[in-house]
Amino acid sequence: MASKIDTIWKKLTEPGETYAWSVQDIRGVPTRCYDTAPDSLREIFALSAAHGDAEYLVFGEERHTYREVHDSVARLSAYLIDVHGVGPGDRVAIAMRNYPEWIISYWAIISTGAAAVGMNAWWTGPEMIYGLTDSAPKVLFCDLERFERVAADIDEMPIGVILVRGEIPDGHDEVVSFADALGDGEAPPLPTVEIVPEDDCNIFYTSGTTGFPKGAVMTHRAVITNMLNLAFWNTLVTLTMQAYVKQPEEFEDKPQPAILLAVPLFHVTGCNCSLHPYSLLGARIILMYKWDPLEALKMIERENVVSFTGVPVMSREIVEHPDFADYDTSSLNALGGGGAPMQPDLVRSIDAKLSRARPATGYGLTETAGVISLNSGDFYIDNPSSVGPPLPVMESRIVDENGNDRPSGEVGELWVRGANVIRGYLNQPEATAEAITDGWFHTGDLAYIDEANFITIVDRLKDMVLRGGENIYCAEVEAALFDHPAVRECAVFAVPDDRLGEVPGVAIVLKDDKHVTAAELITHAREKIAAFKVPELIWFLDDELPRNANGKFLKRELRAQLVDGGVTTERLDV
Repeated sequence: MASKIDTIWKKLTEPGETYAWSVQDIRGVPTRCYDTAPDSLREIFALSAAHGDAEYLVFGEERHTYREVHDSVARLSAYLIDVHGVGPGDRVAIAMRNYPEWIISYWAIISTGAAAVGMNAWWTGPEMIYGLTDSAPKVLFCDLERFERVAADIDEMPIGVILVRGEIPDGHDEVVSFADALGDGEAPPLPTVEIVPEDDCNIFYTSGTTGFPKGAVMTHRAVITNMLNLAFWNTLVTLTMQAYVKQPEEFEDKPQPAILLAVPLFHVTGCNCSLHPYSLLGARIILMYKWDPLEALKMIERENVVSFTGVPVMSREIVEHPDFADYDTSSLNALGGGGAPMQPDLVRSIDAKLSRARPATGYGLTETAGVISLNSGDFYIDNPSSVGPPLPVMESRIVDENGNDRPSGEVGELWVRGANVIRGYLNQPEATAEAITDGWFHTGDLAYIDEANFITIVDRLKDMVLRGGENIYCAEVEAALFDHPAVRECAVFAVPDDRLGEVPGVAIVLKDDKHVTAAELITHAREKIAAFKVPELIWFLDDELPRNANGKFLKRELRAQLVDGGVTTERLDV
């Protein structure tokens, strides 16, 4: 199938076509940019007003139409501007579950020209304070659960707080409820603001290699480029299948697609790759309070869901659920996952168990504002180990350890360059310079590109655990554990896991005169870092950990010794 896309690919990207691109100078770097890209994400949201009384957001028994959401966004934008002076160049943070208010707050921020800071809802209080200090937002939207984590410290910070779905705690009279911020009366028109493509749009935090999260700064051009990348692939696959495999009528869209969004909105998968395009399309977006595969099956049947957005472990839990056959999943035409590799057996299982749904995957990073490549349908069935070809405006290279290009088919680090690469890490010029060379972002993934231009990821260079789609940098976890007075040495590494792909494990050497239990270490770690980062397996060793000549721990050797060697340890409930 891969060979069949070339002709259509070239046609779609010819000058004057929707996906035509040209090279522009972006921050001094020659960069491929789509010619038809709008200037700002605000324009995309404004276009979604045309969907009027169609349902937009579904959360439990709640249903919100496009008209209602646009009304709320206009009110909230006016509040941000009038009360807090929010505008272009400012930042506003969001810290909450996937409530409808997350989306309403987000579009209100974008409509003022400010940048939205998506804070990880898993973060502990200290992590949240770090993110707020680093991003310096004028306002924080948060739910009660998140507010309680920072309530003792946030009073000292110059941040307005708008509380969602909870009673304002006593002693916090400065906090405003979401309802009060919305106000009543007739909604004003959206404010007039000037936004240019290189203005900041989103800041999402990615775990830091040095122990602190890094704020990845995405411009309006970057997030809109990601939308066009997604649309390009969908158009390419549809036209290719019409030409070579199926009849065109099989690809006709239903009046309003329903999308089950099960991943956090504070990640690019949930926000940039789902919320943005589905809002423009006029989809009905179904939100979940928390992940539950049985509830997901019920929603798919009840709402006639056509597409599911999750990480691969979620897709697996749907198709392998013991009650799977009891629910009607025939409405699904796409079941995929981003944020983590999808195993080949899962690709085949989706294709076999669902009557219409085709497997799909996307490969990208926070630093690319979304996808670098996509693979789906027959292309994915034919090549289930590949993440697909780099999309039109994504230049790609495979390089050796010295940054020299490697021949086709040989493994090296994947570097990419394009309009959707972040402008850098917030307040971290050294980390930005280390990660981006002349516009080329170093993905940290070892890969090869075959003769059909399809990318296959084979390993990682970064010292990172990928747990169910969440990046966990080992240095961050080690920093938390080293803070315990009993720990002399520790090394965190990835342990294979059937459900989540990988989980963090750690080898610990204690100080000679100290003792601590695994449970006590877990309690200590949970006070420092989010629960998903806490190691699930702990090995206590008597001898010092193996190191190389430079003094770095030999983690692959440790993993081979402890995991592959079958050294037993208790699986901990974190």
